[in-house]
Amino acid sequence: MTSNLYDFLPILMQVAFSVVFVFAIVFVSNLIGPKRKNARKMANFECGLDPIGDARRPFHIRYFLVAILFVLFDIEIVFMYPWAVNFQELSWEGFGKMGIFIAIIIVGLLYEVKRRALDWEK
Repeated sequence: MTSNLYDFLPILMQVAFSVVFVFAIVFVSNLIGPKRKNARKMANFECGLDPIGDARRPFHIRYFLVAILFVLFDIEIVFMYPWAVNFQELSWEGFGKMGIFIAIIIVGLLYEVKRRALDWEK
């Protein structure tokens, strides 16, 4: 099966338009945007924290716990999306397997609630 360049022309045009559009928007905003620079505006900024102070200040463990729990439950959605797309083809067997998966996730969430892992004020 041979492919022709004309088969990919719409995709190439869309990619080219996107790249040109991004560079045009950045150039125009730099050209007509305000240029009020000061020391505070040019300072490094991360996570909404004030950049003044010791960089090795310890974070509370709850910060990391919430981040890990967010990633864990976000991964759940990654597994559920293909299941939802192929729901009809998987029939009752797929429904049962996803039910077991969701039950395990719910047990984990109930364990977290019981251990008060998500409570900030202890």
